[in-house]
Amino acid sequence: MPRMHETNTPSHSSSATEELKEKAVQVGKDVLEMGGAVRDVAHEQYENLRDRASDYVKQGREKVGKWEDGLESYIQDNPIRSLLLAAGAGLLLGLLWRRR
Repeated sequence: MPRMHETNTPSHSSSATEELKEKAVQVGKDVLEMGGAVRDVAHEQYENLRDRASDYVKQGREKVGKWEDGLESYIQDNPIRSLLLAAGAGLLLGLLWRRR
């Protein structure tokens, strides 16, 4: 059985080249679309992380404020005890630093 060979006529070659160009253009467009989608997802994740970090900072500041208020109240309610604790802590730190 004889094989049928396609002939490489100029119109057939030109058609294949055009088809290849069209596919290359489409692949390029698809890559650009995917790049845009990746950029959008990355931006969204960045926004989420920034918002969460901002919330953590806000919560931390609130806790520090409450702790500060509680400490002030304790010092006002127990001035002698607070003074003795501060002096003891200062003495202990002074002894530790002097040993170095």
